[in-house]
Amino acid sequence: MRVLLLGSGGYLGRYVAEHLLADPAVQLTALGRGDDADVRFDLSTGSPGALTRFLNAVHPGVVINCAGATRGGARELTRHNTVAVATICESLRRSGCGARLVQLGCSAEYGPSQPGSSTAEDAVPRPGGPYGVSKLAATELVLGSGLDAVVLRVFSPVGPGTPAGSPLGRLAEAMRRAMQAGDGELKLSGLGVQRDFVDVRDVARAVHAASLSAAQGVVNIGTGRAVRLRDAAAVLARVAGYGGTLHEIDGPPGRGPLHHIPAAGPAGPGAEHVGGGYPYPDGCGSWQQADVRTARDRLGWRSRIGLEESLADIWMEAACRI
Repeated sequence: MRVLLLGSGGYLGRYVAEHLLADPAVQLTALGRGDDADVRFDLSTGSPGALTRFLNAVHPGVVINCAGATRGGARELTRHNTVAVATICESLRRSGCGARLVQLGCSAEYGPSQPGSSTAEDAVPRPGGPYGVSKLAATELVLGSGLDAVVLRVFSPVGPGTPAGSPLGRLAEAMRRAMQAGDGELKLSGLGVQRDFVDVRDVARAVHAASLSAAQGVVNIGTGRAVRLRDAAAVLARVAGYGGTLHEIDGPPGRGPLHHIPAAGPAGPGAEHVGGGYPYPDGCGSWQQADVRTARDRLGWRSRIGLEESLADIWMEAACRI
């Protein structure tokens, strides 16, 4: 199977590439902006004609798009997440390769959901910020393209390589600094939100499964279980061996001003703050949990890696930083 992978240098793309390279039946070509790509090409500025010529030369059976941006203003997000996907769809229509398209979407396309509920693929999307809007627009382009295509709506990816600017990445870095300085207390904010955290390596498995399947439309990729960020912080403290106290400040509206989350051991005099605050920066409010039945039924996929293992790997990377 010839696979063209777009965005192989990104957080998700790196693990998708690693997983595909382990399959001897896959011939992988990576296209992207970085030096590690087999072919340098910027989807946000490249023309459909240039990409079409490359598709006709490589003739892939599957095109996987992991490229995109998670930060920036509305214009930049639109350029990298929406215009780039329009270029891919148009190039595939012009090309004679007939490749299947696997597009990585995100749960931010759904926006806020009712606490306690599981969001299924037929939910009406109401993204709460420009990132979710740009990704939803890309999904609509793919679904309306007439191509053999599937969109994987990935919920909250975690695991090795988690960006330092993400809530869990910031938490691990703050904990590392606190342990290095001998601080016995961390002051944290916004820990009341609940998210469906799915390991990035499980996401890579889902991409592989989608490449081989006949599934079309939207498929949620998550664990089917929301975890409170407060509980994830306590697990991270345990795997890190942090002996201080996690002290929550300025939590969600309607809660008291201070919440103590004890780790092992007494609190000391030091304190650490992690930024971000409330709400969680994905525009999805206080709760999000995937309905994962479609992934199970149509891809034969379900998550395997537990959150504790994901957090342990995040911690290992944070602890190695100087």
